[in-house]
Amino acid sequence: MSSIRFLKLSPTVLTALVAGDLDAAGAAAGHPLSAYLVEENRLWQVRLDDIRRNPEAEDWIARAAIAEPGGIVVGHGGFHGPPDGDGVVEVAYSVDPAHRRRGHAKAMLAALLRRADDDPRITAVRASIRPDNVGSRAVIAGFGFRKIGEQWDPEDGLEDVWLRPARQKQTGPPR
Repeated sequence: MSSIRFLKLSPTVLTALVAGDLDAAGAAAGHPLSAYLVEENRLWQVRLDDIRRNPEAEDWIARAAIAEPGGIVVGHGGFHGPPDGDGVVEVAYSVDPAHRRRGHAKAMLAALLRRADDDPRITAVRASIRPDNVGSRAVIAGFGFRKIGEQWDPEDGLEDVWLRPARQKQTGPPR
């Protein structure tokens, strides 16, 4: 599995991506970004709106996924927003088609789960996946998710809803 680090995409970077200005986005991010991120400009507009509604969202959403070693942007990941009132966050990630089938999605998910597990506010991580999305179902396999129901998404249609309890680090000796 590759090693992934995430680079936060500020509102300035997101605005440049929405405008299709890859050079300005990369300059503002301090790292060369990929054309795949420009292709996702509809998502970045949604994320900008999320940040405007709740500035805390900036720390949870919109991150470029960089594969190490090499420093290549292979996609993006984060959460749909900060934890809800029950301490649940929903994971989101996407791999550039040019970099798929190399373990990047699992590496992204592992990194995102580590972040959630390290935050004492998080009680669980949720994933919503269309039943026909075999690839995404394979990515979450082995990470402790269990199907808890279904939902209707206006853009994606029917989705299975999966939940994984957060694994909080022990603060003392085991009991």
